[in-house]
Amino acid sequence: MLTIIGLGIIIAIVALLLTERVTPIIALSMVPLIGALIAGFGIGDIAGFFETGLEDVTDVAVMFIFAILFFGVLQDVGLFDPLINRVVALTRGNVIAVAMGTGVIGTVAHLDGSGASTFLISVPALLPLYRRLRMSPYLLLLIVSASIGIMNLVPWAGPIGRAAAVTNISPTELWRGMLPVQIAGFVILMVFAALLGLREQRRIARLPASEDVPTSAEVINEAENNKALPPKFWLNLAIAIVTIGVLASGILPPAYAFMIALGVVLLVNFPKPSQQMERIKAHAAGALMMASIISAAGAFLGILSGTGMLESIATDLAQVLPQSMVPYLHLVIGVFGVPLDMLTSTDAYYFALLPVVEQVTSTQGIPPDQVVYAMAIGNNVGKMISPFSPAMWLALGLAGAEMGRHIRYSFFLLWLFSLVMLGFAYLLGVV
Repeated sequence: MLTIIGLGIIIAIVALLLTERVTPIIALSMVPLIGALIAGFGIGDIAGFFETGLEDVTDVAVMFIFAILFFGVLQDVGLFDPLINRVVALTRGNVIAVAMGTGVIGTVAHLDGSGASTFLISVPALLPLYRRLRMSPYLLLLIVSASIGIMNLVPWAGPIGRAAAVTNISPTELWRGMLPVQIAGFVILMVFAALLGLREQRRIARLPASEDVPTSAEVINEAENNKALPPKFWLNLAIAIVTIGVLASGILPPAYAFMIALGVVLLVNFPKPSQQMERIKAHAAGALMMASIISAAGAFLGILSGTGMLESIATDLAQVLPQSMVPYLHLVIGVFGVPLDMLTSTDAYYFALLPVVEQVTSTQGIPPDQVVYAMAIGNNVGKMISPFSPAMWLALGLAGAEMGRHIRYSFFLLWLFSLVMLGFAYLLGVV
């Protein structure tokens, strides 16, 4: 009975998230409550499950609030603008260099872990250059999406935050395990972008001649005219580097590190309290939304764990599945992570599917971090071709592109990119 009710809760949540009938917060908080009542648990029991689940995700939720605020302020003060202008100038109108430069810009722009801000930084900066060189805007979206797939493995990004909430493993601990994959992923991205740039260069060469194609001097003129560094650039850069170093070292809890970093960057750039509050208000909506979703996920997982539903589902599923497949279930899910993300939302993938896979593979002694690595690496780029991603719709609007064409252009290439990264993770012993 617990298995049936537990599966019913998961299916209902996935269906609600897919159809966008309600927000993730409502689905994750209300459906488990109804399921637990049907299973015969009392209000007192359910309240205890909720408190236990909330305790497990509190640190993650607080970290998200201050991380989003911190990186939002860094964007406000223009920390990333000089790098973008420099990369544009260095390409000098070379299509292959532009493609590789796009990968660099996309990677740096996604330091805040927000897909929306990444597209807001990279697409407007690069789209005029793409148009003048007659490069496809879909190539721009493809390369930036691949960049996001690498940088989304940082501890303050959505997927790792969700996985940490599910497995009760520190986001920074998960990140340190995947850092070699990120480094290898960036090298893969540069090769990937160069090959795509070469293909694009050949496509452009077959186009009819056009007087609109600029000279190298014309291409870099605007970027070179914007060489001036923003005020306090080096100080802000030092703050960002020290903050990331503290996170990597584990000297301070992530939430406290971002809290201190936010205070420092606000004091340095906005001395008046009114200015500081204005910057906080500007980014508060995104910070609170993610923290709310993480907290609701804590309630969902607390109830499913406390009632024994997750354990029951895992036990019964392990009996149904071929015994030879169970130790590799996380790898199988990782391999199909990109197409799965087109069928499910990110919330459904991590909050509904990950707990089940983790419980099933635990019967074979697979550590939960190994399950997270396989599923996150295999799935990360999938959200950037998913119609359930608000950030992707924003990118399409900025680029004047269409979702259907973007999926046709990018789907198999991004899936291949994720499989290569997963393969490197396997070779490196991460999964």
